[in-house]
Amino acid sequence: MNEKLLTDVFRAYYDARENKRNTLSQLRFEMDLEANLIELFHEIDERRYKVGRSICFMTNVPVKREIFAADFRDRVVHHLLCNYVAPLFERTFITDSYSCRKGMGTHFGIARLEHHIRSCSNNFQWKCYLLKLDIQGYFMNINRQILFNIIMEKLDRFAKRRAFDGKTWEEYLDYDLVRYLSREIVFNDPTENCEVRGTQRQWIGLPRSKSLFHTPDGCGLPIGNLTSQLFSNVYLSKLDDFIKRTLRMKHYGRYVDDFYIVGTDKAKLMQLVPIIRNFLKDELGLMLHPDKIYLQEVTKGVNFLGANIKPYRRYLVNKTKRRINRQMRSAEYRPTSMMVATVNSYLGYMRHLNCQNYTRKLIERNQWLLEKGYFTPYYRKFVPFKKTKEEAKKETR
Repeated sequence: MNEKLLTDVFRAYYDARENKRNTLSQLRFEMDLEANLIELFHEIDERRYKVGRSICFMTNVPVKREIFAADFRDRVVHHLLCNYVAPLFERTFITDSYSCRKGMGTHFGIARLEHHIRSCSNNFQWKCYLLKLDIQGYFMNINRQILFNIIMEKLDRFAKRRAFDGKTWEEYLDYDLVRYLSREIVFNDPTENCEVRGTQRQWIGLPRSKSLFHTPDGCGLPIGNLTSQLFSNVYLSKLDDFIKRTLRMKHYGRYVDDFYIVGTDKAKLMQLVPIIRNFLKDELGLMLHPDKIYLQEVTKGVNFLGANIKPYRRYLVNKTKRRINRQMRSAEYRPTSMMVATVNSYLGYMRHLNCQNYTRKLIERNQWLLEKGYFTPYYRKFVPFKKTKEEAKKETR
């Protein structure tokens, strides 16, 4: 028996269930947990594993999107593969690739953009500009064959390099298993035999370019899968390398498919647009979004990752304010634990921005919060009042 693989499958299960407790798929899997994990282990070890049926539904938060949710046992396999290959791929990413990486994210991305602006403008003494670009229907147009080739190329390139404990990556990882799982996951078409939840009316208004049901043959990754998030970074790492190493753009950053370049020469930045457009089309089969090409002077304010960045300060963009307002209104009717988590998550986010007045007005508009708890100084945290036993019983009924 491959004991290491069995241990890795159990570890992947605990990783997968961390944020999926009490979902129907997870509970069904856990009803006969040991037998299900052993069977999954044998399927993987004997190379019999096949990706199961997905659930397709629509979401409107933060924008209208089509989601394909994998079955829980497939999520276990996604975590298994990511646990294997993520440390290797992490070494191939540039610092200014912010999405779906530990220790990084939106706040890191905002801070890095500020760093690039300050560096390029000599702390706002020189005039500089920001070119911001977006890829049209990114996840829906990822070519699976190109993606698989990139994954295999990176695995082969690192095979003889040192990984951990003096071992090479080839010795540290079961390359045959990694190739097998990557092939099964990358080339799986989630639209085949999927379970669609909701009505056709919910798809009204969704552009065809944002639906997996209308993608070109051999293209598209499902939004929502852990592997899709990792592989989307792997796919665009070729763009990162091209801009940083071939075009030699020092002040560059990317979050998923939104990327920017900061420079002092406005004309030179505009000359980069057709070069990048041709690279995306020829090398990755992608298209720049024609309506999302922004070039502006940085002192006028730059919108990036939900924040408006100006010299020496950051503000919330109006779109983010509207989303926070909606979520706070609905939080009143949620269970206490969910309500507290929602409120504190937004307070934590806004603490990184210059929006004290907005925070105060937000709380004034939601007076019900003061009936259920109190705020620590400077609105850093919301603390609910302790409930009596009678109140707790009423809430659980």
